[in-house]
Amino acid sequence: MAAKKRAQKPKRKKEAPASKDTFSFTKANYVTLFVGLVVIVIGYIALRMGSITLAPFLLILGYCVIIPVGILLRRKKEPNAREQSSQKPLRKAQA
Repeated sequence: MAAKKRAQKPKRKKEAPASKDTFSFTKANYVTLFVGLVVIVIGYIALRMGSITLAPFLLILGYCVIIPVGILLRRKKEPNAREQSSQKPLRKAQA
């Protein structure tokens, strides 16, 4: 006897709900990125002037520390309504 194959439905990938804050830079991000850019420019100026100690330090600081911090910096999330209701302050026992 031949076994009948069931028609398989195409599997849909579960998509994460789209968040409004997926890629939003704040003022702090832009300021940090600008500071990183200024440090990098100062590093290249120091390199042009012949500094062999200050220039590499400034360039590594700008490229490897300040710019990534500016990109990864996020604002603190506001607590959800559910979290707020579960974190009600406890009342002291009345005498």
